[in-house]
Amino acid sequence: MFRHFQRYLLTGVITIIPILVTVLVFDFFLRVLSNFGKPTVRAIALWVRDFSPELSRWLLEMPWLQSLLAILFTVLAIYLLGWGVSVVVGRRLWGLLESLVERIPLVTKVYGSTKQLVQSFQRRPDLQRVVLIEFPHKEMRAVGFVTETMVDEVNGVELASVYVPTTPNPTSGYLEIVPKERLITLDWTVDEAMTFIISGGTVSPGRIRWDDAGESPSTPAQTASKGQGK
Repeated sequence: MFRHFQRYLLTGVITIIPILVTVLVFDFFLRVLSNFGKPTVRAIALWVRDFSPELSRWLLEMPWLQSLLAILFTVLAIYLLGWGVSVVVGRRLWGLLESLVERIPLVTKVYGSTKQLVQSFQRRPDLQRVVLIEFPHKEMRAVGFVTETMVDEVNGVELASVYVPTTPNPTSGYLEIVPKERLITLDWTVDEAMTFIISGGTVSPGRIRWDDAGESPSTPAQTASKGQGK
């Protein structure tokens, strides 16, 4: 009875984990969007109180309606921001705002670094390469993204900055500087690589290149069979 219970309990846990991770991720982003938009919803509720007390009461006393409207307002605001910075006037105003942010000592470091990381993926498709690097040691590989290239000023060796995301949260990770000749370029798209990382490797493109020769690492059984063949 105990083994029967344990087996099906484990099966249930394995089945529900992907659903829980998906729910937690979406819940996090929806909460963020909702928190941004709730002050606007409350302000509207107070504004309409004089000529529509019933509507004001609905907006203030129904959390689900307040959250839904907050998310919609936030998405609309992000859309309008994207449209605004695409026109000349909006671009100038955003540039003025950025110049003010850059004058704040600690804030400018965080903002500048984040902006450069996002722009490296958005504006430089030549750097959106998915690669394998030797990490954390030579017998292991990690999936990473090339974000920048540089040259060693002493010996002229070409180097690459590689961002290695962590599983299942790709927003945190490691920054490694690797010689370009040690990079193993994969034919994966960025979406395929991100799916592979977030899923913990359970969802993969089904193909990978282990080294520059395109050979997979030999298993002990393969090594033994090669030795017997010799």
